[in-house]
Formats: sequence, structure tokens, C-alpha cells
Amino acid sequence: MGFPDRIERTVELAHPPAKVWAALTTAEGLAAWFGNEAAIDLRPGGAARMKWTEEGFTAEMRVERVEEPNVFGFTWPVYGLPEGDPRRTYVEFTLEPAGAGTRLTVIESGFAQLPEDTYRKAFDGNTEGWAKELGELAVYLDAA
Repeated sequence: MGFPDRIERTVELAHPPAKVWAALTTAEGLAAWFGNEAAIDLRPGGAARMKWTEEGFTAEMRVERVEEPNVFGFTWPVYGLPEGDPRRTYVEFTLEPAGAGTRLTVIESGFAQLPEDTYRKAFDGNTEGWAKELGELAVYLDAA
């Protein structure tokens, strides 16, 4: 397949890594910027759930990597595949100190495994989604 397999975004946040880490890894933080409701068992193999009320969408996630305060990763279902399909993408947040703030990079990978019609829907939707959600993270952190 000749399509990109990953989405990568980097943002500079004017907040220390500990504050950004809490926004990424707590139910309260995630529900404030990423979805409307969240639950998370922050350990490798732990379950997490995000709910977007307006969209009527819930994502069941699995925590894959926790290296506080630098790396947080999870897998989640691919948007557009039938419920119960085992294919998932992997999302990893990497936090690096940048002066008094944090350089946050998010990479979502695993799209190459998808059929072309699902790939377009998932890749394009998530590319747009990460731009929107990372903007909401910045707004949330600035207001907190």
C-alpha cells in the first residue's frame, strides 16, 4: 500500500511536563480536552475509555506504554471498521521539556493494515481530529 502509515503532530505548550502529563493520563484531564467522559487504568495493559457525547462515539482503549513523565501510549479501534474488528492503531505521546514549557509529539500509526476505503476515512478523519484535539489541549492547559 502506498499510503502513509502514521500521523505525526508536534506542539509547543507553555506548561511544564508534569501539567501536560496529568492532562494526558488522568480521567479528569482527558475528559476536559479529548472527549466528554473518560476512564483510565494507567498501567500497561490497563483499560481506558473515551466518550464523545456529541458524536455519539465511545472508544475502548488499552494502555500500552507508561513512562512517566515522558511517554504515554495506547491502542484504540480504527474508526470505520465494524465493532469487534481486532485491528487497532497505536497512539504515542512523547513529552520533552522545552524551556519552561513542553514539546509534545503525538504519533498515531498502524494505518497501513487497512483496506483503502477504510484507510481514507480513518487516516483523514484522525489527521483532522488530532489537529482539533491538540488545539483543545492547549486551550484547556491555558485555562487551568
